[in-house]
Amino acid sequence: MASDVRVAIVTGAASGLGRAMALGLLGSGMHVVAVDRDAATLSALKPAGVGRVGTVLHHVADLANPDAFERIVGAALEAFGRVDVLVNNAGIGQDSVRADQRRNPIRLWEAPPEQWTRFLTVNATAPIMMARAVVPHLLRAGWGRVITVTTSLGTMVRAGYLLYGSSKAAAESAMAVLAADLEGTGVTSNVLVPGGVTNTPLVGPDAGDRGKMLQPEIMVPPLLWLVSREADRVNARRFVAVDWDTKLVPAQAAEKAGVPIAWLGIARMPIEPK
Repeated sequence: MASDVRVAIVTGAASGLGRAMALGLLGSGMHVVAVDRDAATLSALKPAGVGRVGTVLHHVADLANPDAFERIVGAALEAFGRVDVLVNNAGIGQDSVRADQRRNPIRLWEAPPEQWTRFLTVNATAPIMMARAVVPHLLRAGWGRVITVTTSLGTMVRAGYLLYGSSKAAAESAMAVLAADLEGTGVTSNVLVPGGVTNTPLVGPDAGDRGKMLQPEIMVPPLLWLVSREADRVNARRFVAVDWDTKLVPAQAAEKAGVPIAWLGIARMPIEPK
């Protein structure tokens, strides 16, 4: 049954960035549909704290399955009667292909075609299909958020990063298109990235000292601001969590940590015949 409490879908919620963001949203009082294919780890995700804490619905799904997206939205509507926020976070990293890929890069001509298809399916197609399933509900409500985790722009063009970098670049381009399509609707599309190597399962053992990496919780302050009414007019922006200064008021922190989504800062629209 619908209530006044907002509802967020978070993909890849069992661990890493997704777990931190799901817990942050729950702690703010929102209900969360936590989506992951790892049922055992997902079941351990529980709201923390006391007082105004949201309810979590665990939903096991593989985003490589074309039927997953409508089922996720259907589960959210059945449990809570509404959807307000989509956090596209689920993804796969290159350490799943080659554990030592940082020392032994996967050059473009070495990337197996089936892996390219796999990375595109999870890192690019899934966020697009999730948005396609969720956005009509947000438009009917006249308010909503699509927040997509991509990666640093440098990673998108880094040597040896065809699989991860290019698939994340495709997702970011799609979210820029979505932001343009949503302009003026009350629904927004923005990107949120950590800003560096982060201590998550996606990063393999060769990535360095995990204590010196960014920690997943850095995503929470910008995320909570983005889902607030204060960010109602914020659309087509990319926020770098490591640049978010929690000592500033959120609007100032957002100004410091935000830039145009994708490559809009340098984009020139093509000349077209009149």
